[in-house]
Amino acid sequence: MPTTHLLYLHGFRSSPQSTKARMVAARVQADHPGVRWWCPQLPPSPRAAAELIERGTADWPAGRMAVVGSSLGGFYATWLAERRGCRAVVLNPAVDPARDLAAHIGEQTAWHDPAAHFFFRPEYIDELRALSSEQPLAQPERFFAVIAKGDELLDWREMTARYAGAQVRLLEGSDHALSDFDQHIDAVLAFLDLAR
Repeated sequence: MPTTHLLYLHGFRSSPQSTKARMVAARVQADHPGVRWWCPQLPPSPRAAAELIERGTADWPAGRMAVVGSSLGGFYATWLAERRGCRAVVLNPAVDPARDLAAHIGEQTAWHDPAAHFFFRPEYIDELRALSSEQPLAQPERFFAVIAKGDELLDWREMTARYAGAQVRLLEGSDHALSDFDQHIDAVLAFLDLAR
């Protein structure tokens, strides 16, 4: 069944103003006006982010919803897709954010608005651990991962291993932000099978 509800989850320090989020939003608006689009600003607390995501999608039909997530948003997208049994696209997804973000405890600036600050608290690491799963993906065919070997923050081998069995587009270069996302958005939208 075509996807009628689409959620986009941004990464750490990012926002709905990210280039990728805006590109997907523009394509959905132009080509799939019947699709319900939601790209919330996620709070720094992983527990609060998970609660926001759950509340916002509670009435969405699992068989007709999908989620796209970038970096930390890819971690959240995986958590949601495993719970709801929906399709997911992950873009350079964080595999072990509890480990990786432990070095970022303290005051942070927002990527798209350096004047905006937030505090990443020590307890957020435990909240990330609570959302983590050591289990293999229940239905890897529901996942499409775009992974860049040129990612300067995350290890492409670890990402590829986490999404074993999924449809993977492994890029020889690129970067963490997927600056060449315009070359991959068609494949992403094809996988999502959005309703017209």
